[in-house]
Amino acid sequence: MATVSDITERLRATLTGQPGLEKSLKIDFKGEGFIHVDGAVVSNDDAPADCTVIIGREDLEAMAKGQLDPMAAMMRGRLKIQGDMSVAMKLQSLLRGRG
Repeated sequence: MATVSDITERLRATLTGQPGLEKSLKIDFKGEGFIHVDGAVVSNDDAPADCTVIIGREDLEAMAKGQLDPMAAMMRGRLKIQGDMSVAMKLQSLLRGRG
């Protein structure tokens, strides 16, 4: 099971040499920590963002592996998106390392 640090490092590696996101993204792990992506800069800051994704760490990992459909997760209340949904839609490909 990946830790918040593992996921942070995976996102940093994915964004290395990439232009990064056009808008900022924050992942809120429901009390386990945060990941903030601003352009190609990835940190664990709880900073304001254009889009905030609220999800459990295990659910995010399942979504990244294609084992959890994002729409199904939203319908079940396991995934919440606040702000610009177009930013959130890029999250799955970032987690799979496809920038």
